[in-house]
Amino acid sequence: MSQVPNTTPQMAPGLVPDGQDNDRPIFIECENLVKIYKVADLEVVALQGLDLLIRQGEMMALVGPSGSGKSTLMNILGGLDFPTAGRIRVGDYNLLEMTRRDQVRYRRHMVGFVWQQTARNLLPYLTALENVELPMALAGFPARERYDRAVELLDRVGLADRMKHRPDRLSGGEQQRVAIAVGMANRPALLLADEPTGEVDSISAEAIFHALRALNEEFGVTVIVVTHDMTVATRVDRVVGMRDGRTSTEILRRREGDVALYEEEYAILDRAGRLQLPEAYIEALDMEDRVRLRLQEDHIGVWPEHNGEEAASRNGQEMTS
Repeated sequence: MSQVPNTTPQMAPGLVPDGQDNDRPIFIECENLVKIYKVADLEVVALQGLDLLIRQGEMMALVGPSGSGKSTLMNILGGLDFPTAGRIRVGDYNLLEMTRRDQVRYRRHMVGFVWQQTARNLLPYLTALENVELPMALAGFPARERYDRAVELLDRVGLADRMKHRPDRLSGGEQQRVAIAVGMANRPALLLADEPTGEVDSISAEAIFHALRALNEEFGVTVIVVTHDMTVATRVDRVVGMRDGRTSTEILRRREGDVALYEEEYAILDRAGRLQLPEAYIEALDMEDRVRLRLQEDHIGVWPEHNGEEAASRNGQEMTS
């Protein structure tokens, strides 16, 4: 059985969490991941051969419309669901080989959750401090250690003066920051946040992302935010877009503090050589069914089939796909 780590993994000195540092070890590896749900007599393919690598200590986002597979992927990463096929590892854990008992231990010690619905995050009859202490009590932490860590985490998320308040005395944004502290209570290596800003205003959303980034930088926890809101791209350093059960695009950003110095968008080329063109490009050029490809010395040109004569007049090696 896999061993549960007792401490959060620490980043190497001097590494900036920008999603582009190849010196960090691979922490999450998904290879040809498939998930099929059976609904009555129908089969719904939620993940269709997804490939994804995430390095230790990244703060990133999974974005995409409803039905793109991002919530399914989050549930699998969180140990709440099993993939149908493929390969997935998180740290030293092979998620395909875990028993039910391993899953419970994995969820309790390796991963923290922040849900969009505050009712899933906090117990209404406990104070913020007691809510943060609860996961540690269930894991058997000593009382003094529970208290000290809960106070520390609430201070880190900017709620040191609200720790004695119950959820009904806190704003929506404050409740979500308490939920982040709850998710970090057992020193997880992975923090999953499902639409953490979906029910708050823009000012509260900034405070939530500031709290996530502070914990990411201080404790080296890998943070994955799952959302359909593309504006999240301005708040994290790596954004992976999902479409039709596969990764389709990536945005990588390099920062210095809160200032973005560099940003680049990429399309994802999977192991089978498949490439998802951005929908906006497809619509702008009226592409459908088939396209023409032309191999140039340092790039590949893509044309709609109905522009084939123009493409064929150019030099290069052509192929219709």
